[in-house]
Amino acid sequence: MSGIKIVTIGGGSSYTPELVEGFIKRYDELPVRELWLVDIPEGEKKLQIVGALAKRMVEKAGVPMEVHLTLDRRRALEGADFVTTQMRVGLLDARIKDETIPLKYDVIGQETNGPGGLFKGLRTIPVILDICRDMEELCPDAWLINFTNPAGMVTEAVLRYTSRKKVIGLCNVPIGMQMGVATILGVEQSRVHIDFAGLNHMVFGLAVYVDGENVISQVIDKLTGEQSGITMQNILDLGWDPDFIKALGLLPCPYHRYYYQTSAMLAHEQEEAKKHGTRAEVVKQVEAELFKLYEDPDLNIKPPLLEKRGGAYYSEAACNLIYSIYNDKRDIQPVNVRNNGAIASIPDDSAVEVNCVITREGPIPLSVGDLPVSVRGLVQQIKSFERVAAEAAVTGDYHQALLAMNINPLVHSDVVAKKILDEMLEAHKDYLPQFFKPVS
Repeated sequence: MSGIKIVTIGGGSSYTPELVEGFIKRYDELPVRELWLVDIPEGEKKLQIVGALAKRMVEKAGVPMEVHLTLDRRRALEGADFVTTQMRVGLLDARIKDETIPLKYDVIGQETNGPGGLFKGLRTIPVILDICRDMEELCPDAWLINFTNPAGMVTEAVLRYTSRKKVIGLCNVPIGMQMGVATILGVEQSRVHIDFAGLNHMVFGLAVYVDGENVISQVIDKLTGEQSGITMQNILDLGWDPDFIKALGLLPCPYHRYYYQTSAMLAHEQEEAKKHGTRAEVVKQVEAELFKLYEDPDLNIKPPLLEKRGGAYYSEAACNLIYSIYNDKRDIQPVNVRNNGAIASIPDDSAVEVNCVITREGPIPLSVGDLPVSVRGLVQQIKSFERVAAEAAVTGDYHQALLAMNINPLVHSDVVAKKILDEMLEAHKDYLPQFFKPVS
């Protein structure tokens, strides 16, 4: 049969309508014949709700796309062309622990940075590697498009611990930065091009172009003040100190606030946690509202409320990537891939987030040379953290996990690192079997 088979693991996610909308919009050039939404038994109710909405959206659009719902991952994977992953091991309750426990120790509690990012990686990487093993058997030629956070660490683990070459890590942060720049400059997004380089959630804009002219100095001038105008739903926009941002001379991503404005971000998180709960608890409320909307049998479009989730515009990134691979578009997109010399100060075999030419054979990273010395050390430190954390996730080695916790710049002492590690290991015990192997 002609057309494409796409499998989405974590299909019961609230993000799925974004993805479905993206495939519908591109159907003429990206003919998705089958879309398989896969989840686990704990997510079955959400899968049925989201799946029913997806079918209504497809019916309204009048495109011949079959939407299948299943808890059988292997059945879904057989013969797939693309596999997208957007899952959360431990569900939102695990994220609440990731964000709550570090705050007790005056450490940033955040989903993909610091201790929270470490533990999300420890829970997620073994599951992703299992998926890769299934793919090698059932759809060896398929592309794995991973949106599951921490996307950089997950991509690192797949590249390092599996034989899978067709893997790309994906994030909506770069597209959000491009849209933010377009907004503050008052120009169409299509006129803006940014030279991205770094790591996932640690990516910088080295240059910003409008119609081919580098305007990064103008952009930096507009980032100062109480708000920068470039952030995400889940990250407070504190603006940037004029002297600091001019000295940096680069476009930071929203997540850099955790590293350059740590005290203010920590204070905000602690205050918000007392008043409204952690971001995860807020997201849980938003998701409850979303799924109530999704249940409406008359709803057949993506509701605007979805943009309150931190993953807004996911479909733009995910669908554009699949579209460009399928059609050999050879356009430029920022994705997470094997470095292969693109960034001189990062090992060639490590995952980086960098602009790539997207071809039918996969992304070709564009070389940027060395990162500026002002940010090189921080990026290398986070890469060391990702490497050690990935090894800990695969081996279940307590000492490697402790080392990763200490390497992370958001953890301010070895004593605190050990206390957080021990408490979080116990809190997530059910999802970390590799650390609790029976003594033989």
